[in-house]
Amino acid sequence: MLQHCTLLLLLCVARLLSTSSALPFEQRGFWDFAMDSIDSGGMKTMMRDEEEGSAVEEILPDIPVCPFGCHCQLSVVQCSDLGLTEVPKNIPLDTKFLDLQNNRITELKENDFKGLTNLYGLSLRNNLISKVHPKTFVPLKHMQKLYFSKNLLTTVPKNLPASLVEIRIHENRIKKVEAGAFSGLGNMNCIEMGANPIHNSGFEPGAFKGLKLNYLRISESKLTGVPKELPDSLHELHLDHNQIQAVELEDLKRYKNLYRLGLSFNHIRNIENGSLSFLPRLRELHLDNNRLTRVPKGLPEMKYLQVVYLHSNNIDQVGTNDFCPRGFGMKRTFYNGISLFSNPVNYWEVQPATFRCVSDRLAIQFGNYKK
Repeated sequence: MLQHCTLLLLLCVARLLSTSSALPFEQRGFWDFAMDSIDSGGMKTMMRDEEEGSAVEEILPDIPVCPFGCHCQLSVVQCSDLGLTEVPKNIPLDTKFLDLQNNRITELKENDFKGLTNLYGLSLRNNLISKVHPKTFVPLKHMQKLYFSKNLLTTVPKNLPASLVEIRIHENRIKKVEAGAFSGLGNMNCIEMGANPIHNSGFEPGAFKGLKLNYLRISESKLTGVPKELPDSLHELHLDHNQIQAVELEDLKRYKNLYRLGLSFNHIRNIENGSLSFLPRLRELHLDNNRLTRVPKGLPEMKYLQVVYLHSNNIDQVGTNDFCPRGFGMKRTFYNGISLFSNPVNYWEVQPATFRCVSDRLAIQFGNYKK
């Protein structure tokens, strides 16, 4: 009887093993269950499609990262007026224009613009920046425009990109421009650095060496004379709102390409005879709001001069040959603007022939003198 029971037990175990060949339970992931729904034929078909390139693969769209609070569109990142105290992170690497103006940023660190090799323009206007790391601008290989006005800079930032074309650093606290401050910037075309408390002595010899500027403004500063050794390539030079006392013979000697000269709102009493002869291409001369008592000598010889601002001076007489040459045809272009208002000269005492080389009577601005 015992033998029969043992044999029956063995047969039951064998039957169970033959009908249930399951392995121990193993936890599977989501994709394991998904694969169960694909039969072997379907799997072979999908594998064949992948080999032939006809399988459809789901591609998730790249969602560009934009710093919190900023607005990013078409390679323009606008982060102005956000109260930022530092340059935000995660700026898209394809950014071309970055606007950080009207914030409270105090410092530019070494890696603030890391990877932004496509940046073309950067605005840092109206912040509290007083410190700039020497390597801050190194990654910006293609930047051409830098707007840095209304900050707390005391010197020109170092290692500016060689690609830079325009820099505006007015309304800072710059008192000194060191020799070589703009070295390596052969593409620079425009520098706006007015409203800085800089004296003539603040420009070290060689401060502008190597530059081929067209435009330079050093207005609203503490200059008492025309700075020396400015770039001789200049087309426009603006030195208005300073404390310049006089223009001496050698002051303008190197600026033969100058088209526009701004000396308004100074303390100029005298322009030395012959000084203007070094400016053969000058079109506009701004000498209003000074202390001149006579029309500067040399204007008739300036063949291309078209606009002369002399209003708000102390000019009490105007000669017949103060503006126009004696000979006919010597002047290549007629004047289209001469301002003499707010001077003690009486307009009825000025001879009509004085303005014989003026294009239109309306181009002459006389007015009542009010002391």
